[in-house]
Amino acid sequence: MAITSANQLELLQTAEAVAREKMIDPNLVVEAMEESLARAAKSRYGAEMDIRVAIDRKTGKATFTRVRTVVEDEELENYQAEFTVEQAKQYMENPEVGQLYVEEVPPVEMGRIAAQSAKQVILQKVREAERDRQFAEFQDRVGTIINGQVKREEYGNVIVDVGRGEAILRRNEKIGRESYRPNDRIRCFIKDVRRETRGPQIFLSRTAPEFMAELFKMEVPEIYDGIIEIKAVARDPGSRAKIAVISNDGSIDPVGACVGMRGSRVQAVVNELQGEKIDIIPWNEDQPTFLVNALQPAEVSKVVLDEEAGKIEVVVPDEQLSLAIGRRGQNVRLASQLTALDIDIMTEAEESERRQKEFEERTALFMETLDLDEFFAQLLVSEGFSNLEEVAYVEVDELLVIDGVDEDTANELQARARDYIEAKNKAALDAARELGVEDSLIAFEGLTPQMIEALAKDSVLTLEDFATCADWELAGGWTNVDGERVKDDGVLEPFGMTLETAQDMVMTARIVLGWVDPAELEADAEDGDSETASDEEAEA
Repeated sequence: MAITSANQLELLQTAEAVAREKMIDPNLVVEAMEESLARAAKSRYGAEMDIRVAIDRKTGKATFTRVRTVVEDEELENYQAEFTVEQAKQYMENPEVGQLYVEEVPPVEMGRIAAQSAKQVILQKVREAERDRQFAEFQDRVGTIINGQVKREEYGNVIVDVGRGEAILRRNEKIGRESYRPNDRIRCFIKDVRRETRGPQIFLSRTAPEFMAELFKMEVPEIYDGIIEIKAVARDPGSRAKIAVISNDGSIDPVGACVGMRGSRVQAVVNELQGEKIDIIPWNEDQPTFLVNALQPAEVSKVVLDEEAGKIEVVVPDEQLSLAIGRRGQNVRLASQLTALDIDIMTEAEESERRQKEFEERTALFMETLDLDEFFAQLLVSEGFSNLEEVAYVEVDELLVIDGVDEDTANELQARARDYIEAKNKAALDAARELGVEDSLIAFEGLTPQMIEALAKDSVLTLEDFATCADWELAGGWTNVDGERVKDDGVLEPFGMTLETAQDMVMTARIVLGWVDPAELEADAEDGDSETASDEEAEA
């Protein structure tokens, strides 16, 4: 088939028809045609030649050209597509390296094999363009709900027809043991879209917390309009869930709006989630108050929050313990996910027992270290003293408020406490030196002898070793493993080391060693402040 004998407009008509069917840019189809014709021409003129084809977008005329590039003498490799400056003088005036010489060549006759090859090129290009369009379309819809039709089920995974493509709902993303038959309608949350060699892969979910949030947005107009905001969602898919909401309008009750008239709104979400029970909880900035709400329907007597550890202790009446924990720990687990806190629940009796135990331990500590009788040691504990450092370095006036303590007695108490602490510090340093600790670490400001001993036992013997430590290795931290918060113990955590302090100390050590330039740190901090200010101005 000769290109010249074909209807030239037929190329453009074909390109437009294919583009319309596949919903892609017609130019992409024309470019694929140009590439396929160029390949056919290379098979006729020679594979080493640089043959290019341009199709006029208005007339459909295909122009075949041969391109040669001017190169240096020593760089000449392909004699069919390149030539030297001297050779180029036959065709060009004043040729320079890098210039292109373009000459038109006759159109080619496309045999059966060439036509088949051209067809494959066009199909491949169209398929790639279709995949790119599909990926871009669904990438923009990540985080939203989509309606689809079940096509089939493979090994527990459901293949869903979502219009212009197929998506997969994995069995671990299904609620409970729900099953589907072909042609069933299904509503899912688009969790992720990935670009893979076999085309874009669309992953759906019905267990994601965001799925519930999007369902409420569809059922509750106030959420869609931004009057009510969903702050957190925790789910045990198919069984129970907790959702925390807050209203930006004081006249609207967030919980009531989400429940709806006679529970109509929340019931619509429950039906979609296979009867999953939903607790709607008012969100509060005060974490203890929010936790009390999250543990409903259990009543809470007292809450003790440890912000540094991200841990919270909750005291409940004895008869409320099982209700607070829930069946198989479900209630407290969901409350923990909702608040992002590690919750320790105990009864009033258990808390009383623990407090009594702490009282006895502190009393024994003062009796042993300060050589006091039990009554006097109990007086110290009752006044709030919990360790020797508090006794040794507190203002004398704070000791004088204790019944029976005069100035001489207070001075004697502090002297005994300081002597004991100094002896303990000396023993710790001696032990650390025996383990090989260098003076550079001992002299580093901020580390107590006990800390140095603990570091030495963990093979941190020099200031260089200390400077290579991560902040969580020193202060400890929390890691999420399969949705559960797992504690990472820090070497200096028993001494009250915080992540912020650990970061500052490690950075100071690096500055002392000359690893970090303080001027660069200040410049980085200033850049960060300016970027923050710019962001705030943009938002304003």
